[in-house]
Amino acid sequence: MSTGTLLAIVIPVAVVVVLIALAVALFMRRRALRERFGPEYERTVQGADSRLAAERELSAREKRHDQLDIKPLPERARDRYSRDWNSVQQEFVDRPEGAVHDADRLVTSLMHERGYPTEGFDQQLRDLSVEHGRTLEHYRAAHEIDSLSMGHKATTEQLRSAMVHYRALFDELLSDGGQSRHAHA
Repeated sequence: MSTGTLLAIVIPVAVVVVLIALAVALFMRRRALRERFGPEYERTVQGADSRLAAERELSAREKRHDQLDIKPLPERARDRYSRDWNSVQQEFVDRPEGAVHDADRLVTSLMHERGYPTEGFDQQLRDLSVEHGRTLEHYRAAHEIDSLSMGHKATTEQLRSAMVHYRALFDELLSDGGQSRHAHA
């Protein structure tokens, strides 16, 4: 067999092998992103120009998150936050709008103490999405109702729902002390 014939066989085979390896790597990365971000993966894909752009965005979120100093709360702080949450819930009976605002502030305070930046709602969502993607819809819904309530446009049922939504993220942040990736590094 001549060298030309051999190259004509080997080069296409090598190209096919490389393409297969790239396809497998892309599939595995996509699968890992889906598992990590949960529903936030599809939400990001729907809001992006392309799946690849969305996956780049999610990867950028991971890189930013890796730079954060997310830390578990000491037991004393967890107990304090639990007591504070109970006070906010009790406040709901007499001041539902105030309680929802206080729940928002308490969740933001908890995020800050855990090490999440709290400079803006959209950035909070991006930062939380890396480890709390399954809870973000709760946070979005609660925040939307809180915004409505600032104009006194939220019903009592909506306010009650906001408290339930805030509680979902609050509980996850409070109990996630040893679950962050930095705790295992």
